Amino acid sequence: MVKFAVGYQSSGPSGESFPEIVRDYREHLVEVYFPWVHMPSGRASLNESRGLTDWTAQARLEADLAALRDMGLKLDLLLNANCYGGKAVSLFLENQVGSLLAHLQDAIGGVDTVTTSSLAIARTIRRHFPDIDVRASVNMRIGTPTAMQYVAGLFTSYCIQRDIQRRLTAVARLRRWADSQNKTLVMLANSGCLRYCPGQTFHDNMVAHDQEIDETANIPGWTPHVCWNLCRQRENWPALLQSTWVRPEDVARYEGLVDIVKLATRMHANPRLVIHAYASGRYRGNLLDLFEPGFGPALAPHVIDSTALPADWFEQTSTCDGDCMSCRYCAEALAGALVNTEPPEGAAEDDGTDV
Repeated sequence: MVKFAVGYQSSGPSGESFPEIVRDYREHLVEVYFPWVHMPSGRASLNESRGLTDWTAQARLEADLAALRDMGLKLDLLLNANCYGGKAVSLFLENQVGSLLAHLQDAIGGVDTVTTSSLAIARTIRRHFPDIDVRASVNMRIGTPTAMQYVAGLFTSYCIQRDIQRRLTAVARLRRWADSQNKTLVMLANSGCLRYCPGQTFHDNMVAHDQEIDETANIPGWTPHVCWNLCRQRENWPALLQSTWVRPEDVARYEGLVDIVKLATRMHANPRLVIHAYASGRYRGNLLDLFEPGFGPALAPHVIDSTALPADWFEQTSTCDGDCMSCRYCAEALAGALVNTEPPEGAAEDDGTDV
């Protein structure tokens, strides 16, 4: 059975704690990944926004991590910002990482894994904390055995490049190398990001400087994200099907190819929905609601009916040559699954009165 890693968030819209959600799906989960307060990561800050600081966040995080540890789950600390500025190779950063890991050892019994995109952080942990698994972030875009070999001395596990993960033959090549080197493979199943997005590095660097950007007078009226700009034109919507996500119904195909399937739930509006769908191996609803980012607002009032994709969806998308410019499969699949939820113009609205 495929096992999942899920991303921590301090509380959901319903007010339930993240450990409460995790407890309901414990048998399907092996790991929880989390950021740290006051430190950049691959997403927005956990406890700060425009100078407003949640001073209770660290205590709440530590209590939640202790509860998750008591459930027998492994803990993965995210130090995966794409940029650490002038401190990128500094003693300051090395000392900061070391002191944080020492604190977590005292507070919650330590962490099992650190995920990073920084070679300096990877070196620091391998040298000073050799018992901790050091995982290459998905943001490093490591998708070949050659790339894995280049940094084999720094990393003990890899979150593979999401752009290649639909091709099972490509994942199998990574698996063979990982087995030969005693390395662990992880894949991110529900990223909504575009496949081979040329804006990824720019976006990841922006996220690393999220707090600075929030406090800056930025270019008015411009959206600096390739994906959201692309989705403004309906003819580009097939790109959302050509992306990197893998449906809950298809994740079982990766058993034996990857060790852990990671679910993006850190910033998701409904982490329970995502975890339930992948744990149960099926989902009925708007396909976009599973992903992070989801693009639901960009397509509204249209939704993509997850049950209406072709029966041969996985067989086609896992074996295609990726020549999307000359292929119509995803465009035709989208046409069959796209549903307009807005009533036709002139249609009578239901006033709730029985006739």
